[in-house]
Amino acid sequence: MHNENRRPTIAVILPCLNEGAAIADVVGRFSAALPGATVYVFDNGSDDDTAEQAQRAGAIVRSVPRRGKGRAIVKAFADVDADVYLMADGDGTYSAEDAPAIIETLLRSGADMVTGIRRNESDGELYRHGHRWGNRLLTQVANLLFRESFSDVLSGYRAFSRRFVKSFTLQPKGFEVEMMLTLHGAEIGASHVEVPVRYEPRTAGTASKLRTYRDGLRILTYALVLMKEAHPVRFFGWLALLLLGMAAILMIPIVGEYLQTGLVPRFPTLILATGIGVAAVILFAAGVVVDSISRRAKEQKRFAYLSQPPLLPAHAPSGPVDQEITATTPQPRDS
Repeated sequence: MHNENRRPTIAVILPCLNEGAAIADVVGRFSAALPGATVYVFDNGSDDDTAEQAQRAGAIVRSVPRRGKGRAIVKAFADVDADVYLMADGDGTYSAEDAPAIIETLLRSGADMVTGIRRNESDGELYRHGHRWGNRLLTQVANLLFRESFSDVLSGYRAFSRRFVKSFTLQPKGFEVEMMLTLHGAEIGASHVEVPVRYEPRTAGTASKLRTYRDGLRILTYALVLMKEAHPVRFFGWLALLLLGMAAILMIPIVGEYLQTGLVPRFPTLILATGIGVAAVILFAAGVVVDSISRRAKEQKRFAYLSQPPLLPAHAPSGPVDQEITATTPQPRDS
């Protein structure tokens, strides 16, 4: 894929569901902002004329009948071959004019992922109150669970290197895809850069597909599932500790009474407490077993990541990047 004497190939990935009113303008803006890039629209089972409008605007249209943004992104990553991938939404909320700076930052920094941090999310007309606070909560949860310093784990405006994309083996279905992309980067130790981007009003005639509570609960559930996979000893250890605490609460009065009278009058409670204690031991043992499996899976992901050549410094354009950049390089993880 790589040659020091050529520019990298760029693919713009736009997952869409019923964005017929906006997609032609979005495709046109990205084509103008990134001359030479190939714009792909992955139509996620739209009921309107999204596919036709995108094709007329010059995009390559692929169909993903099973709905779910995650499925569209997984399909795009599997089918599209490029050096650099830019992911955005098809509703016009992410400014195409920010795309050159995002791509330039990726090329010049040597990072594997650049995330566009929404600058004006405080504007209630652009970013609903529930979505804003839900995003902040989930970002803090991700930072706490994975010991990172992410600013916006749900941003859908990102650029990736080829080796990041081709090592992404998770199978998200819906709007949890952004969090899983963020955490995949942390899992493989890929360098990550954040840059501020504009967040604009939706095009008239389009509607948000995100459901604050339903999708927020799903994303939070996936965060806990990923926590189990990334740090199984810690995850199962806390569950085991919780069960041991419950067993102790039940057992202490029984032991106290036995020491005083030599009798155990509450056998059902004793059996329950013993069962809970045994379950705690089993949980901790399961954590140790899952940890060994998780380490093997991490090694395989890391190998898939390293098997792809990195973007060469020669690919980076000259000149300053007019953006505030925050870079993070995840440290190797233990459980």
